[in-house]
Amino acid sequence: MSSTTKSAGIIKALKHPNPWWVGFVCGMATFVDNAATMGVSTAFVLYQSGGRLTGNQIGMLTSSVTIGVALGSFLGGRLGDRFGRRHVFVGTMMIIILGAFIPFISTDFAFMLPGVLLLGLGIGADLPVAMATISETATDKNRAKILVFSNLLGGFGILMSVLLGIFFGNSGVFGGHVIFGAFGGVAVIVLLMRLTIPETETWLKANEERKEGVHTLRADNSSVKDLMKTPWRKPFVTLVCYYSLVAISVSVSSGFGTYIAYNVANISVSTYSTASLACMPLAILGAAWFMAVADSKWRMTYYVIGSVLVAVSGLIPVIFGFNLVTLCAFAYIVTFAGAFCYETIMKVWTQESFPTMLRGTAQGFIYGISRVLTAIMSAVTPALLVFNPKMLYVGIALLSAVGFFVGWLGFHKSTGNTFQTEAQVESEGALQ
Repeated sequence: MSSTTKSAGIIKALKHPNPWWVGFVCGMATFVDNAATMGVSTAFVLYQSGGRLTGNQIGMLTSSVTIGVALGSFLGGRLGDRFGRRHVFVGTMMIIILGAFIPFISTDFAFMLPGVLLLGLGIGADLPVAMATISETATDKNRAKILVFSNLLGGFGILMSVLLGIFFGNSGVFGGHVIFGAFGGVAVIVLLMRLTIPETETWLKANEERKEGVHTLRADNSSVKDLMKTPWRKPFVTLVCYYSLVAISVSVSSGFGTYIAYNVANISVSTYSTASLACMPLAILGAAWFMAVADSKWRMTYYVIGSVLVAVSGLIPVIFGFNLVTLCAFAYIVTFAGAFCYETIMKVWTQESFPTMLRGTAQGFIYGISRVLTAIMSAVTPALLVFNPKMLYVGIALLSAVGFFVGWLGFHKSTGNTFQTEAQVESEGALQ
């Protein structure tokens, strides 16, 4: 029996899931990621207000989450390419549940450190395979839209964290427990939904071709070393540089927004959380807007506009001082404009730029490298804020501007994608 016949038999037996359902279920990876990024920061501040943590310990814990995400990204993306998307994204949810449970039951720093590391590990490993599952289930007509939709779910993750901050922002240590408990509860629900998603047809075909020694684009490009070979080197290097530089700058506002409000501007956790609630409709508006243009010729135009707004917004607190109005203005602009130029477009570009057996690996390495750098930034951010908060914000504005320019250089002339190339080769093979 030929490789093609075997693949057809396996795939025919599978139920074809609705791509929008897959986008929702797998997109919950972004929900958990954004909820944890903002919510963990709030929980740490609540533990600090209760006398359980110091500023330096918060920096180390925040850095540990990011390191965990980085390690998970390296491992999860590669494992997803080698052994299948489904096996990995079911296991990662179990790790997230465990990672949320540990800091839920104890606020001891030595106990929390491995817990939040596990939480980050699960989140990081989940994202690359979740995005690959979405893109491989979708079509060229709706792929970018569904990826944008899945990223929109991250806005609801932010909403959950903001609401928890509003209702439990004055509850001290108890509020921190509630936040971690909410993460664990959501992860349990997502795990149950994930069980309804089968392995992707695209991966099954590529894996069968690899096993049978059939030479195709997707089967022959499966090694990590292939990322640095033509034609994959250019998009890989571009995405690593662009996303890493922007992620470093955005991590200050997303990971330390509550910390900066509390420690620099003397704003209470509940007050800042209430003001941050406006980020939710802005995230929805930005994502919905980008969904309308993500598969069109206007994609790069909106990328440029969003890039300028995000980079310039970092200077608002520098010029007008650190207070509730300026910090919220910064957060609002980054949330809305970032929908056109940050996480979502990076995912779309990554999914389109690499073949099946490198897709998760590339996504994981891009995430992993960027998170290592943001982890380093997180570890020193509290000290930099004490030294000179305005200088820090000037620095992140410059970093984001350079990062966005790199992204524009790499993709402003890009037109095709590997899904079209693989489909064309497969079609030609079927006719022979």
